[in-house]
Amino acid sequence: MSAAFTIAPAEVELKAIRAQGPGGQNVNKLSSAVQLRFEIAASSLPPDVKQRLLALRDHRITEDGVVVIKAQSHRSQELNREDAMRRLEELVDSVAQAPRTRRPTRPSFASRQRRLQGKAERSQIKASRGRVHRSIW
Repeated sequence: MSAAFTIAPAEVELKAIRAQGPGGQNVNKLSSAVQLRFEIAASSLPPDVKQRLLALRDHRITEDGVVVIKAQSHRSQELNREDAMRRLEELVDSVAQAPRTRRPTRPSFASRQRRLQGKAERSQIKASRGRVHRSIW
């Protein structure tokens, strides 16, 4: 999935998250964790994409319009940076595709005839049931 636009690296703030494991020692996996911040309003994205991103209900988008993605699945900080950027691009790509609108179609003549015929048959059945009951009582 490649978008018609790219996210400029200058618009993305990547910072390392340092953490310690139990007992105070550094844990390799946590010490390479990365947090990505991307401000939607200040970005060079098209206005319609910005609006859809801001309206999107996603746990990674804060109320003030900042996308925050944390990546810590790799032991390498460089791989975590690439992973965070890839996830940001996937999020923007999914929103960038304009929602498809379904064109309303008129029912064909044959389907309208079948519908009317079915209605007529059901009403005849209901009417005949009523007559049977009245004649018994």
